[in-house]
Amino acid sequence: AGFMEKSLIIAGFGGQGVMVIGQLLAYTAFETTDKKVTYFPSYGAEQRGGTANCFVVISDQDIGAPKVNMADYLVVLNQPSMERFSESVKNGGALFVNSSIVTDIPQYRNIDIVPVEAGNIAAELGTPKVMNLVMTGAVIGYSDLLPADNVLQTAFRKLGAKRPELNPLNEAAFKRGLEIGKLAKSRRMQALF
Repeated sequence: AGFMEKSLIIAGFGGQGVMVIGQLLAYTAFETTDKKVTYFPSYGAEQRGGTANCFVVISDQDIGAPKVNMADYLVVLNQPSMERFSESVKNGGALFVNSSIVTDIPQYRNIDIVPVEAGNIAAELGTPKVMNLVMTGAVIGYSDLLPADNVLQTAFRKLGAKRPELNPLNEAAFKRGLEIGKLAKSRRMQALF
């Protein structure tokens, strides 16, 4: 395989665990692979009720700019973020949408849309806190950006250190997302052939 560099924009309400998704990906890349990684959080004055977002770049080589204009993968947790970043996905890229609450999704010709009922799945598991882990799982299942097991272990280390009782929930949420991502990937593969 040649040179690999993938960029992500993750955006939502401040309280939805946007940064946790970015951090899980960044820490996993940094601590468990030999890839280079940048993580760039962006909290505007608009974060109360508006959007908080972060940028992650994972690469085989040194990374130029940590802030991303056009991403391979856009992860959208709420409607204002959809509106703000709808033009920020590269052709051939993918958009992961928390379809439990984001209902208005632009029609794209050459971007794969992966709807993830993350809010509903989290509610079903008993806590809205794990919505971000469902989304993380979906990104990993679809992209194979990082080994799924490594991401889960990072979640146990970083999130379970303070609240180990959440580990089984975090794992369940991540695995539900992972399945959704894998299914979306296999559908895309079938569509190509």
